[in-house]
Amino acid sequence: MTVSVNAFFHNQTGTASYVVVDSTQKKAVVIDSVLDLDIGSGSVSSVLADEQLEFIKTNNLELVWILETHAHADHLTAAHYLKEKTQAPIVIGEGILQVQKHFNSLFPKHSALSENESGFDHLVKDQEVLTFGDSEIKVLSTPGHTDDSVSYLVDSNLFVGDTLFMPDGGTARCDFPGGNAEKLWKSIEKIHSLDDNTRIWVCHDYQPDGRDVKIQTTVAQSKTQNIHINQDTQKESYISMRNKRDESLAAPKLIYPSLQVNLWGGLLPELQSNGKRYLSIPLTEKYGDNS
Repeated sequence: MTVSVNAFFHNQTGTASYVVVDSTQKKAVVIDSVLDLDIGSGSVSSVLADEQLEFIKTNNLELVWILETHAHADHLTAAHYLKEKTQAPIVIGEGILQVQKHFNSLFPKHSALSENESGFDHLVKDQEVLTFGDSEIKVLSTPGHTDDSVSYLVDSNLFVGDTLFMPDGGTARCDFPGGNAEKLWKSIEKIHSLDDNTRIWVCHDYQPDGRDVKIQTTVAQSKTQNIHINQDTQKESYISMRNKRDESLAAPKLIYPSLQVNLWGGLLPELQSNGKRYLSIPLTEKYGDNS
């Protein structure tokens, strides 16, 4: 096999990031990278990303692409950091332009970007094919969780981002701006139509019932065992369940820090006059009525 999948798990956020290697040409891609953020101290570091860079260096690999499955709301991407270290371009689905519009009122365009810059180097379309070494990456548009969600098919490995979790974890939420349960249903149908032996690699595992971390399943297992959507699930019942469930979910703890960075390809906020960078949290005022 010319393609190998090397997983790096970020315990703080339950995120799985991958270095996928084409061994014949010694080329690699990173999928869904992670920066470390200690929100209490405001400390940002690159521990996991540096582990991946060391893996790439030790194995004499060239990083060809930095792939994002979508603009995550639960961890900071290390995409820009990896680009600075390797000059590899950052890739995301073309729907990111719509996602940026959704959040424009909260987080205006990063001041370092010109009018025509998105913060990403290449915006991919459905069915587009990227190459690295002798291997190909087929892009599948899989919106529903977000407008920009894509999955990457490499050989018989599918990297689905947040669209699907492990079978006992269910499916992605759809209550972010642009999210849509019917779109997610269609996207998962697309995934479940692939060969049963296709290996699904998830971006997050929150270890339901305290089990050990699991990040890889198959199409066959997903479409027979997924607790939210499987071959016996009816479309309308799924949409109803997903919408009702989403109403009860709290916002991700890192949603505001993550979006300020991830919407722009991992660019941190600009330095202020005091030499510091700041992440903002928009406040919603809900005072009690004491009249």
